[in-house]
Amino acid sequence: MATLAEIARRAGVSVSVASRVLTGDPNLRTRPETRDRVVLAAKELNYTANYAGRALRLARSRALALIVPDVSTPLFADLLAGAADAAAAQDHTLLLGRSDRMTAGGDLVRRLVGEGRVDGFVLQRSDDLSDRALESLVANDARIVLVASRTAHRRGSVVLDDVAGGRLATEHLLSLGHRRIALIGGVEPSDIARRREQGYTDALHGAGLKKREAWVRRLGYSPDAAARAASSLMSTSPPPTGVVVANVNGAIGALTALRLGGADIPGDVSVVAIHDQWMAAHTWPPLTTVKMAFYEVGSEAVRLLLARLAGGPPEDIVVTDPPPRLVVRGSTAPPPGVA
Repeated sequence: MATLAEIARRAGVSVSVASRVLTGDPNLRTRPETRDRVVLAAKELNYTANYAGRALRLARSRALALIVPDVSTPLFADLLAGAADAAAAQDHTLLLGRSDRMTAGGDLVRRLVGEGRVDGFVLQRSDDLSDRALESLVANDARIVLVASRTAHRRGSVVLDDVAGGRLATEHLLSLGHRRIALIGGVEPSDIARRREQGYTDALHGAGLKKREAWVRRLGYSPDAAARAASSLMSTSPPPTGVVVANVNGAIGALTALRLGGADIPGDVSVVAIHDQWMAAHTWPPLTTVKMAFYEVGSEAVRLLLARLAGGPPEDIVVTDPPPRLVVRGSTAPPPGVA
């Protein structure tokens, strides 16, 4: 394998200049033609950079970790793609892991960073992690940027426009003529769930309606939890004619429970979910969803993390571009009796 000295000799520069060109040193001042000679020499000699050595010199691994609650759900595909693309654009590797070991007071973050495995984390909390526990985990740590969630003290986060997503889903049902609209939301500790419920409430108020607690369930986003919520909603009197499910994974469970309970969808009850994934188009009937900007959240989170690792201040960002987008499929229609 070629060495830096061989690259430098072929390009007619010092070893130091060759090294700084190939490592992308932003402080290097040299002519473009000099950079071109170094890059060409490296290609001709099939040079491969020694990233381990570079990490030792710079005390950086150039690796980041994306930690999510469940790596098996398709919902995180867009988030992962956005984060991976942004990391690769800055010559970083992105690793993927689960958040079941990211507990308050735990040493996973300190150990992984201390061992030089990763430089920092993009972290999505699990819904059952309380605000206090989350704050304890990330307090004053520039190596962590939260996605989809944030703490009260604003330590650095990138979140979806959850209020707009909840409002758009509810307004879709209102536009079809529904007035008895229920919500299957996340668990109480979740700030994501609170924002989506706020959007639901805002849309009802905008239509001159009040939120009825009897039509709100806060059991979580798993298919099983949403299935239980859907079954209990249909036992209320009167039952809702439309249901907003604040997560597409939960909506799949709710849809199954409603059909097993004998409901015709959308003849008896319409279902709209927040988030879109490939499975939503292959349920029966196919699910109407609100597509959220998860790719952009992943990309922006990596950008923010790298800025923080470089000494930048914490920022808390709401991704509004692109805005939430309604994807109409077969699970929504006017309520019974409305043409």
